[in-house]
Amino acid sequence: MVNKLPPATRQPHSYPGKLIAVEGLDGSGKSTQLYLVRRWLELEGYKVFFTEWNSSSIVKNATKRGKKRNLLTPTTFSLIHCTDFADRYERNILPMLKAGFIVLADRYKYTALARDTVRGCSERWVEKLYSFAAQPDITFYFHLPLKTALGRILAGRPELKYHEAGMDLGLSPDPVESFKIFQGRIHKSYEALSKKHGFTRIASDRPIEAMQEEVRDIIRAQIDLPRFKVVNR
Repeated sequence: MVNKLPPATRQPHSYPGKLIAVEGLDGSGKSTQLYLVRRWLELEGYKVFFTEWNSSSIVKNATKRGKKRNLLTPTTFSLIHCTDFADRYERNILPMLKAGFIVLADRYKYTALARDTVRGCSERWVEKLYSFAAQPDITFYFHLPLKTALGRILAGRPELKYHEAGMDLGLSPDPVESFKIFQGRIHKSYEALSKKHGFTRIASDRPIEAMQEEVRDIIRAQIDLPRFKVVNR
C-alpha cells in the first residue's frame, strides 16, 4: 500500500513580520528580481531583511569539504542543507519575523523539496525535515521554458560544477548532458510544487522591468506595506 502525502498546509504564520520567498530554476531571474525588490523596499524606508540559500557560516565549510571529496549521499546532502537552513531560520529568519520585518528569502524550503526528491529522497521525509519552517506569505515562482533556462546558464558557465551538473546521480558521463537531464527533472518537480503549494507564478521570459512591475504590484496588493515603515524617533 502506498502512503499518500498529506495535503500541503497553507495556513499563514502568526508573526508580525512578512515572509516573501522566490523559487525557480537557475537562470530564471529570481535572484535579480529579489534584489530589485530589496532595493525598492529599502529605499522606500521599510524594515527589510535578506537571506539566501546555503549561506550559513556554520555549515558552509562542511558542505564544501563534502562536495570536494564526493562524500555526500542524497541523504547527507539533504541533511546538510536542512542544517544550514535551520541555522539561518533560528538565528535570522524567525527573529526578524518576530521583530516585524519583511524577510526576503532567495530560495526557501521548496528548493530542498525540488532538488532532494530528484536526488532520490522521499518527499514525505523532506517535508517532515522542514516542517518547522513558517509558510511564506508570498512564494514567487519564476518559471520559463526549460530550454531557455538551460541556455542562460550554459552561456554564463565556463565550467559546470560536479554537483551542479547532477554528476553524482550518474545521469550521463557528459557534464552538459547530465546538467540538462538534472534540470529537466527539477523543472518537473517545481511545476508540481507550484500547484501543490499555491505559488505565485511569474513568467520570466520577459523584460526585467515588466517582471519587477508585476512583482511589486502583487506585494502592494497582498502586504500592508505602511505597517513596515521605519519609524524615526
